[in-house]
Order: sequence, then structure tokens, then C-alpha cells
Amino acid sequence: MSECKDNRCPNHGSIKVRGNVFDGVVVSTKPSKTVTVERKLVKYLPKFERYKKTKSRIYAHNPACINAKEGDMVRVGETRKLSKTKNFVVMQVLTKEEAGKK
Repeated sequence: MSECKDNRCPNHGSIKVRGNVFDGVVVSTKPSKTVTVERKLVKYLPKFERYKKTKSRIYAHNPACINAKEGDMVRVGETRKLSKTKNFVVMQVLTKEEAGKK
């Protein structure tokens, strides 16, 4: 395995993860070094006394050592602003057991 030289890697680089941490599914890897993570949420509507399913998409930096692919369950953490739309970084790819615990 080659050594990770990405300065924005949470494991080997100098980027600090602080703030929110989410789990989600990678739905796109088209931009270079970026993944689109979709997470499903449940929101309560007091007027109707019911819950509504919603989804949210987050752009996250994908380090070469992690290399998340479409369909992977990943954990993303909040960092400083990395670009115009990215403030998250992929911390790890979750296994089926880890993804089922939440």
C-alpha cells in the first residue's frame, strides 16, 4: 500500500474534524476527489402530528487512502471550508455491521 500524501486526509493529513458527524450513502463520485453523500432524515410536522421522510445531500472530500465508491456507507465529519461547496471529509467506509448499529 502506498503512503497517503493527501494533506486533507483526516487520518494522515493536517485537517481537523470538528462539529457534526453523519452517516450516509455515497450516491456520486463524479467530481475529482469529491463524493456526494445522501442521508435520510425524519422530520416531525406538528400541524399534522406525523413524521415526514426527507433527504439531504452533502459534498465531502474523498481522500485517496479511503477511496469511497458509489453505494458505500460512509461516515463524514465536518471540517473547515475546503472549497465553495465542501465542508466535510470522508472519515471511513462503514461495514454492514457498523452501518446497522445506528
